[in-house]
Amino acid sequence: MEWLLLLVGAGLLSGFAVLSRSRGGSRSGSARDASRPVESSSTSQQQAETAPERRKKPWRRFRLFPDFRRNPSPRVTPLIVQEPPHAFAHRSARTGNYVDLTHDGNLGRLIEWRLPVLREPEDIAEWLGVSVNRLAWLSHRCRKGMAEGAKQSHYFQQWRKKKSGGVRLIEAPKTELRAIQRKILHELLDRVPTSNAAHGFVRGRSIRTHAAIHTKPAILLKFDLQEFYPSVSFNRVVAIFRAIGYCREAALWLARLTTTSLPTVMSMPSEARSVAWRYQARHLPQGAPTSPALANLSAYWLDQRLSGLARKFDARYSRYADDLTFSGDESLDTKLRLMIPLIQQIIHREKFQNNVRKRQVLRRHQRQVVTGVVVNEKPNVSRRDVDRLKAILTNCVHHGPSSQNRDQHPNFAAHLAGRIAHVAQFHAPRAEKLRAIYSRIDWTR
Repeated sequence: MEWLLLLVGAGLLSGFAVLSRSRGGSRSGSARDASRPVESSSTSQQQAETAPERRKKPWRRFRLFPDFRRNPSPRVTPLIVQEPPHAFAHRSARTGNYVDLTHDGNLGRLIEWRLPVLREPEDIAEWLGVSVNRLAWLSHRCRKGMAEGAKQSHYFQQWRKKKSGGVRLIEAPKTELRAIQRKILHELLDRVPTSNAAHGFVRGRSIRTHAAIHTKPAILLKFDLQEFYPSVSFNRVVAIFRAIGYCREAALWLARLTTTSLPTVMSMPSEARSVAWRYQARHLPQGAPTSPALANLSAYWLDQRLSGLARKFDARYSRYADDLTFSGDESLDTKLRLMIPLIQQIIHREKFQNNVRKRQVLRRHQRQVVTGVVVNEKPNVSRRDVDRLKAILTNCVHHGPSSQNRDQHPNFAAHLAGRIAHVAQFHAPRAEKLRAIYSRIDWTR
């Protein structure tokens, strides 16, 4: 028994010895490092000169998230007053006083862009030609920001199937709200400058100008923004009107007039239940006259950052609604591995979603299409699309237009005339032949 205790004691002593040596070694090592002589600056400079020059990695030259100075409207502390400053003023539940949000606008910017000066809801109601109570009803000011059902909503909702699969919600405003939104569009939003890269729903630009930028590319890179309109939230629309120059009170009222949310009680198909959550919060409605202009303004800094990134890669960039297009020469092919992740990060940082399934890289030997226009040699309509349209027109002549309206267009004649006008933008002789067939259609059949 005694020899067993001696062995255990010897083991403990050896363990303590090892531990003390390890601690002493670390201290002695740090002491040795401290005792080393410090190299002089001349010696280090000589070593730097004799060392071979290292080639800088290319991605270090790109600044992914530059600090843009967005020049917002001046910040002013809200005034707390005892009397209501305007109709439907917000009252604090804690103090019982009212909050005045009408003193932080940018009057100089409104005058520069010749925009109506609006501060209070009374000003907005007078400008729109309605009463203040009617304005509050149209903006759901008294219904906690949303309609209780489809009948109380100011929009017609309709779920439609996408060609790529899934469904989307079309929200068309009713007559009175549509007239108000058109006034906001023509007298306010149309006067605000948009990004040079935006070609969709901008006066003087079209599908043709968008396709002309990417003519005869060696590499064509296309991205798609998923759920473009629902991703623009109510807060973002308020920020747009604030950036234009309006005070917070006016921006809140204007944002309510141009956004909507899904009614609390609404019937929907089974395919829509998985995406209905996107429409529950206030968002830009797809179908409102003001939505394209507000969507372009919400993507302003996305366009600025992607345009700068494209210049770094010697590429060209443009956007048509939710379609992002990049193009360049053969040297762009070797840069795609670096460029694509940077584009995806910028899209994510700007609060948009990238539809990965629709991303495409098209090279010269493939059919390169930009928003329905072939750009391999020059902007032109696909021959397949022209032949299909010619077949529809011919069948309308022989069998009547009702037999060809398979998508149930309410104005099928205007639909076909618009498709012929689209062909005329790129190939006038073909459009003349199509118009000759169109003129022979008997629309009474």
